[in-house]
Order: sequence, then structure tokens, then C-alpha cells
Amino acid sequence: MSQSHQQASLPGCPSCEEPLEPGDRFCGACGYDLSAVPAPPVDRPTVAITVPAQGVGTPVAAGQVEWPRASEADSSDLPAPTHRPADLPGVDSGGRPLPLAEGAAVRFDGLDAQAAPGPGDPDARAASAPGGPGSSSGDFELAAPDPRAAEHATAGGSVAGAKVCVACRSGQVDTDGYCENCGHAQPRERDHMEQELDAVAAVSDRGLRHHRNEDAFAVSSTALPDGSPAVVAIVCDGVSSASRPDEASAAAASAANESLLESLPRGTHPQQAMHEAIVAASEAVNSLAQEEGQALEHDQHRHQNAPACTVVGAVVAGGLLVIGWVGDSRVYWVPEDRAHPPARLTEDDSWAAQMVAAGLMKEAEAYADERAHAITGWLGADAYELEPHTASFEPDRSGLVVVCTDGLWNYAEGAAEMAAAVPGDAFERPLHGAQVLVGHALDGGGHDNVTVALLPFTVAAPGAGSA
Repeated sequence: MSQSHQQASLPGCPSCEEPLEPGDRFCGACGYDLSAVPAPPVDRPTVAITVPAQGVGTPVAAGQVEWPRASEADSSDLPAPTHRPADLPGVDSGGRPLPLAEGAAVRFDGLDAQAAPGPGDPDARAASAPGGPGSSSGDFELAAPDPRAAEHATAGGSVAGAKVCVACRSGQVDTDGYCENCGHAQPRERDHMEQELDAVAAVSDRGLRHHRNEDAFAVSSTALPDGSPAVVAIVCDGVSSASRPDEASAAAASAANESLLESLPRGTHPQQAMHEAIVAASEAVNSLAQEEGQALEHDQHRHQNAPACTVVGAVVAGGLLVIGWVGDSRVYWVPEDRAHPPARLTEDDSWAAQMVAAGLMKEAEAYADERAHAITGWLGADAYELEPHTASFEPDRSGLVVVCTDGLWNYAEGAAEMAAAVPGDAFERPLHGAQVLVGHALDGGGHDNVTVALLPFTVAAPGAGSA
């Protein structure tokens, strides 16, 4: 048989099934070389096997085979595959058998599996229901969980008391404050603290430059033996060059506050009680240096001197304002009537203050020196002889007591500057006033931790003495 006769007898291209014209040597659609088509076999079967065309619903004669009709080609003009995915046995991503044609049966891994019920089968819903005969007990019987659901599931399945990372919301936080999953550092509880009582409020913030808050405060109230109220505010500033300054300030604030709450109700004079509170705070900080195994790994490259901090406190009780301090944290007096002058009530234990007191330098010159904030008094096992400073005042007018660390007064050093930074409603809203003062320091640069406590001092009637 010649190639031309073969070509003329082809109804369509063997490659793309495009209809051919007699004499075509190449397919006009895909360019297939028609000369490469082999000649049909010469022999003919003895008995012809005829398969009548079947329509939908046409009965099949006995002894005849009904061949499945292939799907039509899609829009890409590619021939349809001989098998469809549903024609072959297998499992989906959840481990369940793929649906088969109704009534079909397959043998898979040596086990007979009947076809899944069709949509119209009354057992279909029962088989697909959780726990039903057709449900799977594999590890992946559910779809991938929603991330929000996974978050709650992880939190619920974590170790009791363990914190969940605020960044990835899935990993647990280790003892160093880092996520075990993503490594994100967690915000510490002391980064920002606020507390308000009826007659006192305090706010502490890490600031914008430090990696942690080394300040601490304690505010409380109690009653004197005669039933009159006594309000307490303690503020401590950890010495950054010392080891574990954050622990030192927390221990000092707590010890001083507890000492005052114990001694004031017994009738101890507030000024004596303040002195005893500072001694108690010093002993609490000293005890930290005696503890073994407390040095943290991240402190190995820091000076291994004893934990240290400063302390300043104020007590309003029995018509008196009693203050006490060691270090460079301060107390300011701001009259409610701003027509009266404010005042600074403490003197720093610092190099600059010593230079001014000795008459060697003027105040502006001393505090401009790079050594100005080097403290000469602090609480700690390596401190010099402890010398608590205490003072007692009997103001003749109402005002606001501002107890703060240098993280605030660095941005409002003079009494007039501090009074200008205190909002006008701070006497009635001490917490708001403390928040505003912390914001003032942050707006100024926030180079240090910032802590401030505000105590309103009320005078019902004019009295003797003056602040």
C-alpha cells in the first residue's frame, strides 16, 4: 500500500484528530507527518465482532461487552485520558477510600472494600457521620485546623502554668522570657505597671532605651491607732551597674512598705517608722548578695558587684508629711494652688550634690558634668555605711507630693519645671497625673526607667508650719 493511498484513507490526524483532506501529507492543525503512519494490517478476522452503538438506557444484548465511553476532550483539544481518577482505587489525604462507582467493589491491600454509598443512599449520612461505620479513625480525619483554633488548642494543651508566646501564639515561653518556638522575647510584666488606691497612685515604665524596667514601687494605706488614715508611697531605682538591679529594687520596695504597714498601726512616729523602713529595705537588698546560685547567665559579662538600688518614700499621716531617702530619687511638693511656689524636699546622694554642698561648683555646672549622676549613697551589701535621710513637714495648705526616680526628674529637674509638668487636675486624679508625668519623660527621650507616685495632701483648715 502506498503512502498516498494510506493518507487518503485516514479520516483524521492520529495526533490531534483534526479531519484530513485526501492527499494531505501533514496535518494542517498540528503539523503531524502523515507519512509516518504505519499501514493497516492486511489480514482480516474470520468472524467479525460487531458492537452496536448504544445509547443511554439501551439494553445490552447477552454476551456483549459495554465499553465505557471516554469523556469529550476539554477546551485544550487534548484527548481525554483513558482513566479518570475515580476509576482507580486509592485514598484521599485524610486516609479515606476514594468514592467508587455505585455497586463496584475493589480489593485493596488484601481487604475487600465495598463502594461508598451514593448521595441518594439512606445510609450515606450515617456512614459519613462521626463515629459512624464509614468514619475514619486515622490521624488526619479532620481538615487542617484554622490558625485561631490551633492557637486555643495549643494554649489548652500546654503545660499547666506555661505562658504562650505573644508573637506566634503557639510556642511556650521559657524561664528566660523567650519563646521556645519562634525565639521572640516576651514583654515583661514590669515593663509598664500602674496602681491606684483612694489617696495615692503610681506608674512605672521601662522607658525607650532600657531592655528592662529596673524600677519598682509600692503604694498602700493603713490606719494609725486613733483610726486616722496613713498613706504610703515607696519608689526604688535599681543601680544598673550592679548585678540584678531589678531584683534589688523590688525587694527594697516590698520590705520598706511592709515595715511601714507594721509599725504605723502600732503608734510608731511616722519619721521613726520611715527610718526603720529604710533599714529593712537595706537588709532585704543585702540578703540578695548572700543567696547562692542566683546569678543569671546573661549577667556573666556584667560587673559582679552586689545587687543595689536607691530608695525614696513618703508617708502622709496625722497632718504630717514624712519623707525618707537614700540615693538620688526625689520628692517634690506642688501646692494645689499654683500661685504658691513648689519645692524640692530631698537632697541627692550624688557627686554633683556633694560638689555643690562643698561650694566647689555651682549647681548648673555640677549637674552638667558627666559625673553628676554618680551616686554616693545606695542600698546594697557593697554600700558605704548606711545613712538614711528622713524629714518631717507640716504643710499649711493642700498640695501634691511627687515621689519619683531620676528617669522623670531628668526632664523636669527644678521644682518649677516639675510643677509645670504636673497636670492641673492631678490633685483630684492622681493616676492620670502620674500617667501624664511618665508620658512627659517618654516624650523627652525616655532614656531611663521612669517611676512616679503621687500623694494628694489635704489640709482642712490653716495650720502652723510650712513646707
